Amino acid sequence: MDTSSPLTGGAVEDSSGVPDVFDPRIYATGIPHDRFRALRDHAPVAWQEEPEILGWPAGSGFWAVTRHADVVRVLKDSGTYSSCLGATQIRDPDPADLPFIRRMMLNQDPPEHGRLRRLVSRAFTPGRIERFGATARDRARQLVMGAVTAGGEVDLVRAVTDDYALLNLTDLLGVPASDRGLLHTWTERVIAYQDPDEPPVLDAAGRPVNPRSPAMLAEMFDYAQELGAYKRKHPADDVMSTLAASELADAELEMFFFLLTVAGNDTVRSAAPGGLLALAEHPDEQSRLWNGEVGIDTAVDELLRVHPPVLSFRRTAAADTRLAGQAIRRGDKVVVFHASANHDERVFPDPHRLDLGRSPNPHVSFGDGPHVCLGAHFARLQLRVLHEEVRRACGGLELAGPPRRLVSNFINGIKSLPVRLREPSAPRA
Repeated sequence: MDTSSPLTGGAVEDSSGVPDVFDPRIYATGIPHDRFRALRDHAPVAWQEEPEILGWPAGSGFWAVTRHADVVRVLKDSGTYSSCLGATQIRDPDPADLPFIRRMMLNQDPPEHGRLRRLVSRAFTPGRIERFGATARDRARQLVMGAVTAGGEVDLVRAVTDDYALLNLTDLLGVPASDRGLLHTWTERVIAYQDPDEPPVLDAAGRPVNPRSPAMLAEMFDYAQELGAYKRKHPADDVMSTLAASELADAELEMFFFLLTVAGNDTVRSAAPGGLLALAEHPDEQSRLWNGEVGIDTAVDELLRVHPPVLSFRRTAAADTRLAGQAIRRGDKVVVFHASANHDERVFPDPHRLDLGRSPNPHVSFGDGPHVCLGAHFARLQLRVLHEEVRRACGGLELAGPPRRLVSNFINGIKSLPVRLREPSAPRA
């Protein structure tokens, strides 16, 4: 039987008949819901091969976890499913790079992880959140009004969401606006490395270099140290001023800057156009939001459920164990798929229906357990403000062409979102 797919460029199934959810090219056409449902129903913990793809070398394979309950179990049980042993990306890092990668909070287990998390949490004060919200609203209003007044067809990614996410991040961190291009370049290098539009950097042997390796992050880390030194002399009301004055070691400050730059930017950068795309594809639900029939906070969570910014995260088994009846050996890679868990029929009635009033809504778009997203509150705040300003400024939005998606099995990114924005029927307060 021919299992190849011209749409995805990869096999629908591997040699064992298990649907493939590893190939990054699959996600260029959207979340592969049919494959995830097959796995949830018949192989909720399924072995996946890691063939050589897009120039990246083959890997050892991993267990794909697709049911909501099992995803939550893995994320909460850091003693059994470690973030530290092999870090959190599907592909294994170079063993020589692993000690370096483990400096990042994301790639640590309790109790070390908890110490760093508590330190950085102090930077997110209530007053800072309130001031940040006001600035984000001004920025959203300016960007959205610019898109509306331009008239006709507009790419919301280029006109609104990319700048909105990036400039909010520079405000939060205290990075000069003139340096935002650097943050964009570094983020693209790390997040879009699987996408053909972002050609990989090759080593002397012609092999792609891991974008999270010390060599690829040296420029960003040098900048972090310069910024930290400046903030110690000229502190301001921003996160880097707080972190630079804390007890963080230099290496820890560098890794926090990396984490906040990449995660802080791309969470909103992916979720914002994803939510707007869902609204454009579901005009009835869009009307409910525009007419005030559903609350904005509830709507934001439903949009996050159907378009999670992160598709997957990896753990490594710290001991022999069993999950959903499947034996897992110590050292095996275990990858949870947020996008599948968010559409598990066992938890979400009619999961493929967009319901902006859905409650309860226990999605895992921001993870769970000790590594639940530190910036989830900031991300929700930015998304709420953006949707409020879009609703205020225009009468609705409709697709003007197909979106272009990121080729990635990690980030659920949208590279282009062409829409037509309708004039408001009456001014909104």
